[in-house]
Amino acid sequence: MPFIEATGITQHYDLTGPADAPVLLFANSIGTSLHIWDAVVPHLSQRYRILRYDMRGHGLTQVTPVSDTAGYTMDILADDAAGLLDALGIERAHVCGLSIGGMMAQRLAVKAPGRIRGLILCDTAGVIGPQSVWTDRIAAIRARGMTAISDGVMARWFTQAFRDGCPDQIRGYTAMVARTTEDGYVGCAMAIRDADLSAANAAITAPTLVICGEHDVATPPDAARELAAGIPGARFELLPGAAHIPGVEKPAELAALIGGFLGDL
Repeated sequence: MPFIEATGITQHYDLTGPADAPVLLFANSIGTSLHIWDAVVPHLSQRYRILRYDMRGHGLTQVTPVSDTAGYTMDILADDAAGLLDALGIERAHVCGLSIGGMMAQRLAVKAPGRIRGLILCDTAGVIGPQSVWTDRIAAIRARGMTAISDGVMARWFTQAFRDGCPDQIRGYTAMVARTTEDGYVGCAMAIRDADLSAANAAITAPTLVICGEHDVATPPDAARELAAGIPGARFELLPGAAHIPGVEKPAELAALIGGFLGDL
């Protein structure tokens, strides 16, 4: 398992694919790890050098403490991604982020436009709210731990058909959420709660594809369409049959959209 120090924390990452291929960076959603991309990687790893990592406080990446008033920010998370690229000697990359990973990618594309070759924003938005959702979720975690939310988020992440047909995976993803560090989750929840990227996104210059699962209730298709409309030249694609984590429910279809978009750049 590779680890590297970047932006003052030890980050866990995975880098696979041809050494001379363009780098494609994947950023995970809140409460998950780099493994949400496991089924997507085989479809793209012959054409791209795939870099996945665990966001701060998630998976095996170091957690930093948060207080009741000060958590992480999108700037901190974007700097983590840029720091990882720096530590690995990668100057430019395609960047694909899911949910909070997509918010991080939006911020990175504004802060460091020269680092982004192509931008893929999956099941995300410029604002993911309302703020009260995150405040209430943070309070529940602080009162009862991560198990207070681990079962409930499955209905937001996956379609009913997937939950019925793949109970082993649902148990696995429930465990993934439950084992996320409290400060890591709360810190990222604060970053989502406090972020409004909508106005700044007008400055994004990277070619951009916005993808949303047809049945996503966490960041619905209308929110994704609004996101695409606010980024100059961005395209929007609806992914049938998927909810909030399309790389798990529809990995081949998601990879086809990503590969088709990047192949045109």
